Formats: sequence, structure tokens, C-alpha cells
Amino acid sequence: MEIDLSPKQSQKVYGGDGGSYYTWSSSDLPMLAEAKVGGAKLLLQPHGLALPSYSDSAKVAYVLQGNGRAGIVMPEATKEKVVPLRKGDALALPFGVVTWWFNDGDAELVVLFLGDTSKAHRSGEFTNFLLTGVGSLFHGFSTEFVSRAWDLKEEEVEKLVKAQKGQGIVKLREGQSLPAASEEDAKGMVFNCESAPLDVDVKGGGRVVVLTDKNLPLVGEVGLGADLVRIDSASMCSPGFSSDSAFQVTYVIRGSGRVQVVGIDGRRVLETRVKAGCLFIVPRFFVVSKIADGDGMEWFSIITTPQPVFSHLAGRTSVWKALSPQVLEASFDVSPEMEKLFRSKRTSDAIFFAPPN
Repeated sequence: MEIDLSPKQSQKVYGGDGGSYYTWSSSDLPMLAEAKVGGAKLLLQPHGLALPSYSDSAKVAYVLQGNGRAGIVMPEATKEKVVPLRKGDALALPFGVVTWWFNDGDAELVVLFLGDTSKAHRSGEFTNFLLTGVGSLFHGFSTEFVSRAWDLKEEEVEKLVKAQKGQGIVKLREGQSLPAASEEDAKGMVFNCESAPLDVDVKGGGRVVVLTDKNLPLVGEVGLGADLVRIDSASMCSPGFSSDSAFQVTYVIRGSGRVQVVGIDGRRVLETRVKAGCLFIVPRFFVVSKIADGDGMEWFSIITTPQPVFSHLAGRTSVWKALSPQVLEASFDVSPEMEKLFRSKRTSDAIFFAPPN
């Protein structure tokens, strides 16, 4: 069965003065349903508030731009955590977490969500359940039920439930305020990928920061791996594949470049140019490689396993370096001299290759 792997941009679902909510649809990007993953973006204008909600999917959130704060209520918690947000922050959001998001800066706040939809109502898409506003859960219950649940008079319920006319995202009025963010609350909840120590650093090639349960403990509970990758102008990311049957879901943050994906029977299933805002998915065991354009390229990815393992087909750590010379000679049907030439290349480079001089 052939599935379209073409990168796609997100589409606006709803919005207003406070901001907008965008998603990738499995009908537009079929690999979402195949991989059982979802993607969405939240854009908040200054003083924009994304109303409290929870989702049917475990997610990783990544702050693409701006500053703000988020309220997080873990299942069975008696108090919310209010964490500061800045560009490069990653948060892991397990099932059942109630969140709100607020832009307290002067520029747009944009947050990317990538997550697991294997238990979602619609495979490949997030379903969010609003706690207040138009379309919220308590709009569905009768006044009698809400009155009994909250111990309020029915006329009080009418005022409380129907006062908020916004749906999902609103803009705070002058004089309204929200709880201040706390660095103490952020411990173990937020990890900034842009200021973190690099897990891979290749001069003139690229850099990687990997999210693990050591630097962001809730990642293990979410069941996903994630990384932030930046490659320099005209640099190449080595051809490689996920060797533990995971899908790779990649969002291009900045720059542009070329991507090739090769799959079953050695067939090239994708050859395209990607740019900022594109989302694409690499199927299990398919080999992917990227070459940046002149302005370099940066992307954030999730991998559908908490401890991803990758195999590379070029560079110092490639499988070719591990195989014996006799096997290479026989496999390629080449002379010992050609095998030695092949083995002598890329002896110090790993994962990222700077452009040739």
C-alpha cells in the first residue's frame, strides 16, 4: 500500500483576537493515522489565553517562539503548577493532564504539540476537551446536573457556565491577571533544548539535543522520544533509520533543505524540499537523509518510543565500519582496493557531514 509522505503545513481550526489553533489532519497527511501520531500548533497573541482543557493523547509540547506561562494540573493533583515558557522549552504532557496557556509577552507565542494518538478517538488527530467556554463539557450537561455537581443554584449555574462566550482561546480584558509563573514549579516539568548541553556537536556539520527521562522525567511516562537538531549551511545528516520499529515525526522550525527517503525494495519514496512549518513522517525502518540549503536547517522530532535507537549508513558509526572487509568485498562485488578506499572515508565524521570544500 502506497502512502503519501509529502510534507504538509498545518491548517487553522479556530481562532479570534486571542490567537488561533492549527492542526495537521490525517486526511491531508495520511501517515499520521498510519503512525498513530498527531500534530498541532497553538498561536497566542499578547494577552491571549488558551482555556483549560485536556486531551485524549499524550504529547510533547515545544515552544517555537515567544514567552508566556502555562498552568499544569496533573491527575489527582490538588494544586496547579504554573511554569514560565520561553523559546526552546519542551514539556511532556501525559494522559489526563489539564493545561492552560497564556502569552504574557509582547510578541506571538507559538507552541508545537506532537504526540501519540494510539488511544485517541481519531487515529492521527488530537481531540481536546474544553472545561469552559463555548463547546466545553459543562455546556453538554443539563443545568440540573451541573447544579448538583457544583452545589449551586440553577440561576447561578446559568451565569457561570454561559458567561464565557469564547471558544478555546480568548484575550484577557484590561485588568485581568493570572497566577505568576514559578521556577520551582518548572523543575522536572520544563527543559530548554536551546540552552542544554549538546549530545552531538560536529563542527561545521550540526548539533543535537536529545530529550530523555533524565532531563525531562515525564518523557518516559508519555512514551515518546524527542530531539532538537540543527545542521549548518549545506551540511548533510547521514542516511539512517530507526532500528527499533519507531516512526520519526519531524517538524521543520527554521531554514530549508532537501529530504530523501528510501524504503522497501530500495525505492525512493520521497524526494522533496522542506521549509519552516512543514511536518513529515518517516515510516518504520525506512532510511532518511537531509541536506540543508544555504541558511541551514533546524527541526524538532518525536520518535514513537521513549528510548530510540538509530542505525546510520554513513560515517564513523555506520554499520559499514562494523562489517568485515571480506563481507564488504563480497557484498559490493568489488576489489580489495575499492573496499579499502570505501572504508578509508568518513573515519572521523559521525551523523553530520560538513559540505565539501
